Amino acid sequence: MLLHEQIRHLCESFNLVALEEHWPRLAEQCVVQEKSYGEFLLALLQNEQACRDERTRSMFSRMTGFPAHKDLGSFDFEFASGVPKRQIQELSSLSFIERHENIVLLGPSGVGKTHLAIGLGLKAVQAKKKTRFVSAADLMLQLSTAKRQNKLKQYMSRSIMAPKLLIIDEIGYLPFGREEANLFFNVIAKRYEHGSIILTSNLSFGQWPSSFADDATLTAAMLDRLLHHSHVLQLSGESYRLKDKRRSGTIPE
Repeated sequence: MLLHEQIRHLCESFNLVALEEHWPRLAEQCVVQEKSYGEFLLALLQNEQACRDERTRSMFSRMTGFPAHKDLGSFDFEFASGVPKRQIQELSSLSFIERHENIVLLGPSGVGKTHLAIGLGLKAVQAKKKTRFVSAADLMLQLSTAKRQNKLKQYMSRSIMAPKLLIIDEIGYLPFGREEANLFFNVIAKRYEHGSIILTSNLSFGQWPSSFADDATLTAAMLDRLLHHSHVLQLSGESYRLKDKRRSGTIPE
């Protein structure tokens, strides 16, 4: 059996995909640079690790459910003067995820809440942290369907508890009924001190009961858990989405 065939066979046995593909190029580089056998082995292992990390990031990115690719680097902090840039930069270190803390982004429509949530989520994916993005309306639909099909326990385990970071977008745009409010409370209670949540809403906390079946007691208990270990960012400013239309004269200043 030829040397290349033997190496290919062993790489497949150990699932060393990158090593099988890249070892000839790395071997040639090490010969040209007169590196030792140990340095060659290190280069092989580092290349394998880098390729595995990239595959993990790619897989997590496909699984997140982001509606668009919006990284923090493309956020216009100059226009969005009501967004605390320094605090966002601090949160982008992702230490809040390791501490199982939450982030709540509050503010009117168009100020960049979803963009920031996705941007932080992309940071988490790049750090190989399993992340899931879902709108509040879709979450309620999925929870209700799982309960109706007697699959709520499996859904909670797979979709709610498995991600290191759960992003729930647009709380308050659609009110929840009694059952939906109870299901949402269950999501917050289950992840309390076990996993981080980023949540966006156009409502102040005082308005939240109106979105949760006007149940002030349930809403208070939910907020107690959500806010115990949290970073609350109150965003303000003009609509980020309308700025280009204003500049082009499509809508009046």
